[in-house]
Amino acid sequence: MLWNASAINGYAIEASDGRLGTVSDLLFEDTSWIIRWLVVDSGNWLPGREVLLPLSALGQPDSAQRRFPVKLTMQQVKDSPHIRTDRPVSRQTESHLYDYYGWDPYWSGRYFPRGGGTATPFPLSGLKPRGHVRTDAQPDEGDPHLRSAAAVTGYHIVATDGEIGHVEDFLVDDAGWTIRYVAVDTRNWWPGKKVLISPHAVRVIDWADRLMHLGIDRRRIKDSPAYDSSVTIERAYEERLHNYYGWPGYWV
Repeated sequence: MLWNASAINGYAIEASDGRLGTVSDLLFEDTSWIIRWLVVDSGNWLPGREVLLPLSALGQPDSAQRRFPVKLTMQQVKDSPHIRTDRPVSRQTESHLYDYYGWDPYWSGRYFPRGGGTATPFPLSGLKPRGHVRTDAQPDEGDPHLRSAAAVTGYHIVATDGEIGHVEDFLVDDAGWTIRYVAVDTRNWWPGKKVLISPHAVRVIDWADRLMHLGIDRRRIKDSPAYDSSVTIERAYEERLHNYYGWPGYWV
C-alpha cells in the first residue's frame, strides 16, 4: 500500500502498555530512498523530548485508527538514548540506538526490516541518485545521506531545462518502507497539475540550495500522466506512468 508521507504525521504510536506519542517526521536514506526512522513527539509523557524508532519495531499500521503499534514498552523507550532531532543524526547516535534495542543496523547489509518487523533481503540496485561526493558518515558526524522528509518537502524541482515545481509530498510503500514517488506540484507552470516522479529520475539533491535535480526535461514532465492526490493509486496507473518514462516496475 502506498501512503502519503504527510498523512503519516500525527499517527499515534502505541507501545504494548500505553501511548508513546505521535509521528512528527520520517527520516529516509537518500541513496536507497528507504525510510530508516520514525521521529516521535512524546508530548506530555516525556516533555520536550523526541525519540527515534527503527522500522524494525513497527507493527502493521492501522489507517482507520491512525495508529502504529510498536513492539516496545514505554519504559524501553523512556530509557533509550537521548537524541537531538534539531541536528543531523550521527552514525554514532544510530549505532547507540540499534545497540540499545538489540537490532542489527541497516548498514550492516544483513537484512531490511519490513513493516511487520520481519528481517528480509532487499535489493537496492537502480535506486541510487547520482551526484553525491561522500559515501558514508564518520561516527560523530551527521549522516550525509539521512534526510528529513518534512525538511525536503518544499524543495524546488529542477528539470534539465529549468525549474518545474516543488516537492509536495512523498509516497511511501509500507511493504518495504521505501519512497516510491516524489509528488510534484507544477502549479507555477501548469495550474492545477500534479505529477509523480520516481527516484530513478533524481540525479542530484542540492541540500544547501534546497533543489532536487532531475534527469528529464520539462516537456516530458508536462506530458506525463497527471496525479490526483485525492484518489487511491491503482496499479494500472503506475504501469502507465512507468511505461511512459521507461522506468522498471518496482513490483516486478
